[in-house]
Amino acid sequence: MNEPHSHMNQAIAEAQKASGRGEVPVGCVLVAAATGSVITTTGNRTEELGDPTAHAEMLAIREVAAQHKTPRLKGVDMYVTLEPCAMCAATISFARIRRLYFGAYDPKSGGVEHGGQFFSQPTCHHAPEVYGGIEETKCSHLLKVFFAERRLTTGVSTKVP
Repeated sequence: MNEPHSHMNQAIAEAQKASGRGEVPVGCVLVAAATGSVITTTGNRTEELGDPTAHAEMLAIREVAAQHKTPRLKGVDMYVTLEPCAMCAATISFARIRRLYFGAYDPKSGGVEHGGQFFSQPTCHHAPEVYGGIEETKCSHLLKVFFAERRLTTGVSTKVP
């Protein structure tokens, strides 16, 4: 199995754990580009922490930045199961992530290939190399199942008014 798919499968495992906690199933893995070794893995924790910024990407970046006592994570690659939102895209840029690999595209809330396309803006000081659609079918399936089950158990649409 080649490296991007291997690391994305680790992110998928984190997304599955997040789903088990009642979180939107998004998982993230940060990898040292020079060695290919995993630095950290995490999943969404917005509900658990009561924190709207506790997206998998944000938590991973915060953890590694704190461990290394630096806001810049040059030489780090990110694997995340869903196209990052604008908030996460901005943080990825500020952290100087080298490469971003994501699974499912997010036409509704994505901030990389959709929406504000943060990395394409003239105000963006650093844009990582971006590779979308890695294990897209698996990543999309996790999200579809999660939201279908949520609609069944609550009887309520998950759309925000």
